Amino acid sequence: MVPLRLPGASHCSTSMSASDRASGLVRGYRDLLVWQDAMDLVVTVYRTTATFPKEERYALVDQLRRAAVSVPSNIAEGHGRSRTGEYLRFLSVAVGSLMEIETQVQIATRLGYIPEEQQTRLLESSAALARMLAGLIRALRRRLAQRNPDSRLPTPDS
Repeated sequence: MVPLRLPGASHCSTSMSASDRASGLVRGYRDLLVWQDAMDLVVTVYRTTATFPKEERYALVDQLRRAAVSVPSNIAEGHGRSRTGEYLRFLSVAVGSLMEIETQVQIATRLGYIPEEQQTRLLESSAALARMLAGLIRALRRRLAQRNPDSRLPTPDS
């Protein structure tokens, strides 16, 4: 089952009924908890980078913001694709963007732009999203393997 946000816990509005939530029905990418949490990460990154020095505006600030925006964007774009294989590819890009965020957050902390506590919160959020994406990827691979038992899906390592 794909994780869904509990009623009242989301910053975005969805039109799912209580019975839809209970059944795990996903009508669109906005119903995915991983997308909702990725959107929250974007807001956190934007607020955090707003305090960076002006000379970082077109460097680290821009890179961090683009990487953060890439995560929910790739989840949404992949969900909109007609083939599960394409969806998996976009989810893989989202995972890569999370790794980019983690690296850039560590750089910003080393430069003194982000306090240790904020770094910890950002890295924990990123790690939680990575675990959620890994679960979604596993579920989609299982579904694809059930449809095509003779085909082997490429893994990120292959």
